[in-house]
Formats: sequence, structure tokens, C-alpha cells
Amino acid sequence: MPPEADRTETTPRSRARQRATGFLATDAAAWIGGFLAAAWARYEFDLTAGQATRAAAVGAGAAALHVVVAGIRRIYSGRHPLGSLQEIRGLAGSAAATALLALLALLPPAERPVPASAPLVGGALALLLMFAARYVYRHRHDLAMRPDARSATPVLLFGLGNAGQGLLRAMLSDPRGRYLPVGVLDDDPAKRDLRVGGVRVLGGRHDVGTAIRRTGATTLIFSVANADAALIRQIREATLRTGAAFKVLPPVRELVDHRITVTDVRDVRISDLLGRRQVVGDLTLTGNGLTGRRILVTGAGGSIGSELCRQIMRADPGELMMLDRDESALHALQMSLHGRALLDGPELILADLRDDAGIKQIIRERRPEIIFHAAALKHLTLLQRHPGEAVKTNVWGTLSVLEACRDVARFVNISTDKAADPVSVLGYSKRITERLTAHAAAAYPGTFLSVRFGNVLSSRGSVVTAFQRQIESGQPVTVTHPDVTRYLMTVQEAVHLVLQAAEIGRDGEALVLDMGEPVRIEDLARQMIGQAASPVPIIYTGLRPGEKLHEDLLGTGEADVRPLHPLISQVTVPALEPTEVTGLDPFDDPEKVIAKLAMLCDRPVADGAVRLPLSR
Repeated sequence: MPPEADRTETTPRSRARQRATGFLATDAAAWIGGFLAAAWARYEFDLTAGQATRAAAVGAGAAALHVVVAGIRRIYSGRHPLGSLQEIRGLAGSAAATALLALLALLPPAERPVPASAPLVGGALALLLMFAARYVYRHRHDLAMRPDARSATPVLLFGLGNAGQGLLRAMLSDPRGRYLPVGVLDDDPAKRDLRVGGVRVLGGRHDVGTAIRRTGATTLIFSVANADAALIRQIREATLRTGAAFKVLPPVRELVDHRITVTDVRDVRISDLLGRRQVVGDLTLTGNGLTGRRILVTGAGGSIGSELCRQIMRADPGELMMLDRDESALHALQMSLHGRALLDGPELILADLRDDAGIKQIIRERRPEIIFHAAALKHLTLLQRHPGEAVKTNVWGTLSVLEACRDVARFVNISTDKAADPVSVLGYSKRITERLTAHAAAAYPGTFLSVRFGNVLSSRGSVVTAFQRQIESGQPVTVTHPDVTRYLMTVQEAVHLVLQAAEIGRDGEALVLDMGEPVRIEDLARQMIGQAASPVPIIYTGLRPGEKLHEDLLGTGEADVRPLHPLISQVTVPALEPTEVTGLDPFDDPEKVIAKLAMLCDRPVADGAVRLPLSR
């Protein structure tokens, strides 16, 4: 036979035909066997050769009739998955129709070749044999689809809800998979001894150690998609005590756009262990306001800016322009978005906010419709020592962008909780940008607003990354104060809020996310130390100038009003004339610069004052 013919015989279509032919022959044999068994039982298990021959002949006729009925119902055409409820229902209907037709054919003759009960009893037995054949085939097929026990890692799953069952089935249907489930744990008493795909529920949260020793599992995967952090910590600690590895299935908010797969399993993150309420899943976002629009993101290479770009790309914008002064950050961003980084596309813009003329020219030539302003200096302690840099980048840089936004439909300024009752240079400078944005809202036809949120977990320079480096190097973890707290959120939450603001925010407002309870930084440090290979001590260094013991989300006199969303406060921000900031001298004595910045945060707009155009 030529090679082409060999290849043809191994195609999925040819295999399906072979399988259908095999089941057709099996079902025919089932009808013959069913009628023989029915007649044998009817004659008190004493069947003569003639009676057996007639029963076999009638069974063969019933088999032929079944082929006709099943052909009309397309049972063997691959219409339904093998062993599925749809196929079982179709097969039962065809068998019932065949048995009824056979019975009607046998009733009129006085001399019947087989007893009148044979079609009913034989049909039922034939259907049972057909189901058995399919069960055997499906069982062998499922076993062949399981990961190889010689190379796959034996794992326990904790949690058999929808997410856990989805993950379990994904593991059992991947012959090249790296995980082989050997047991499941679940706290629901109704699931005890339940088997899914042959994998048994072995107990609950208190049986972790016993189940790991019993099954030889070397990894436990926490597959409760919306569990609280206390449960995650408890199961993780019990797992690590046995020497097994601990991994998690991400929360549902990270899985909403695709089916659960084995690749979703990941190592536990500090955000999983903190115990703060995640709110992204409660924020509705259509993305329609971004589709087809020209969008500019400043500070695109930063932690917030890069995640903004990734989420905006999912909304199918007309054009996404990514501006940053850090060429390496732009390189990494393009690589994460496209899997390549040739740096030759017009979407990347290398520019500095301090270049006033350059920023205005870029916006004038590229004509963005929506601007997300994420570029800023953000390290509190450094800015406290060098307040002039905050003036040049945070204040004047924002003003440069605002001045060029006369024709922009929407401008979103990214602020911080440190702008609420500010006491630091960072807080002062970001509060001023909120007030300048509020002035632009009154001066220009577009919508200008700010978004205020807390510390972002694992962003560049965050407390998490600092702790990680200290732990990895074996150095003591430095915490400023045992009682210091901060509002923490994931970068996905922060960016989701920014995009939500672009949809619902109103002119001149600052939108503030309800971030739940603040987190004690000492607790964060201890959780991270608990994940380390070896313990390290904690050293308290004391609060630094400009640092608060506890942050505020709303400043004095700001009302917590939530007219459009129960999780987002919308705060009115008093405007600040741009001429108030143009007179700042960044090279003046640092203490004087700080005092002037503080004064600008509290200076109200005089009643009846004439608003000036945004110009420096």
C-alpha cells in the first residue's frame, strides 16, 4: 500500500469510522445475545437448539432494525461524544423504538418464533450490553489519557468545587501532563468517599498529613478558587510540615476569560496569604469606552503603566501609544505584549515629562483621545530629600501633559492615598496634580479626573520586593514600626480601578477604591519570612520623615459618597490655578520647597476668581 494510503488510514475521520463500525458490530451482537438470554430465561434455562436458532434469528432481525432506527437518529455518525449523556439518551431511544417495533411484529402471528416477552426483555438486556461496551471503551480511553505515573508528579487537590473539578478533569485528560492526581481533600462531609474520574476524596483540612503519607503525593494544589487567606495559610502550613510542595489555583478573577487548565497552577503569592478582600471581581468593566479609541499611557514602562497597557490591549483600542523615558522598560513592555521587542514601532514613545515642548508636540501630533497619566516619581523618602525633583516631574510634568490636552476626550490622572491629608513631598505633589486636573476639568471640554489608591503589591520598589531581596540575601527584614499599616492592592486591582474610572468618573473628581481593611506591614513581613527557606529576623527602624503610621483614603472634609458604584467613593477636588505652581523654584532650599508644596495643597480657589488658561 502506498505511503499516502497509510497516512489516510490514521486520520481522525478514518479512526471515527472504524470506531463506529466496531460499535455497530458490538451492538448487533448485543441484540442477538439479549434475545438468546431472554428466551433462555423464558424457557426455564432449558433451551433447545431450535429455540436458540429462532431466538438468534429474531435477534439478528432486531439488530438490523436497530441499525435502521439508529441510522435515522444518526447514533453512529459521531453526533454526540462517546459515553456522553446525549449518546446514552439517543441509544436508549433507539433501543426502545427497536424493541417496540419487534414486539408489534411478533404479536399478530399465532405461532411466534420466540415468546412475546423476548423483545422487551431482550431489548433491555441488549441496551445493558451496549452500555457495558461503551463503558469499557471509555474506561480504557480515560486510562490512556492520564499522565504517565512514571514521570508525572503525584499530587493531592484540596477543594472539589467547580474550579477543583475543572482542574482535576484537565489533569486526567492530558497524557503528557506533569501532574497525576492521586487524591482529593474537601471539607464538605457530603463529598467524603466521592470518586471523580476514579480519584477519591480522602478527607478534609485536618487530613492533609495523613493523605500525603497515604498516597505518596509530593505536591498539594489548593484548588478552592475563592478561599479566604486564613484557609490558604492553614493548608499551606500543614503541607509544608510533611515536606510536600504547595501550589495554588488562582482566584476566579484571574480565570474568568478562559477554561481552567493545568498551566493555571502556580506558586503561592503573598497576595494569596494576606487576607485582604479582593474587589476586582465585583467591579464591572465593559471596555467599550476604549474600543477603537486612540489611547496614550504615560509611564507605560512602570508597574501600573505596563499592566494598564496589557489590559487596554484586550479592549481592542484603535491605537495604543506607550510613553516612557526608560528605554529598557519600553523594551520589556513590548516583549510582554507581543513576544518580541524590535523597538521599531510607532506605538513606543521615548520621551521625558520634563521636556515641556516635546510632550506638547507628541500629543499635538499623535492626537490621543484618552490619556492615562501614570508617569511619576514615587519613592517617598528620596523625594523627601529631593523635593525639587518632585516639582519637576510630578507637578510640572503633569502640567505639561494637561496643557496639551485641550482636545482630549478623557484624562485620568493616577494619584495615591498619600494625597489624602498629605504630610510628605510625594503626597503634596500628588495632591497638587489632583487639583491641577480639577482645574483642567473646568477649563476644557473633556472629562478630567484622578484615581487614588494604596500601595501596589510587588510593584517595582514596593515593600514586597524590598522584603524579598532582604530575605533572599539573608539580611534582616526592616520594618519601620510594629504598628504601621498600609492599604495594599494587586496591580490588577489598581489597573481595573483606573479603567473603571475612565468609564464612570466625572469631571474634577478623585475616585477612591474601597480597599477593605489596611494590612499590618509586620504581618506582611512575617508571612514572607514564613515562605523563606530559612528564617531571618525583623528589625524596626522607625518612621522616616513624611511617613504616616496609618494612611488615609479620604482627606479631612472629603465625604465618602458613592453615587455610581458601591465600592468606589467619588470625591470632589478643589481646583488649583496653574499659575500657583509655575512660580515654584525646584533649586531652592529643600525645606522651603516642601513648605510651598504643603501650602499649595491647602490653598482654596478664591470665590469669584477668574480661571486662567492652563499655561506656564
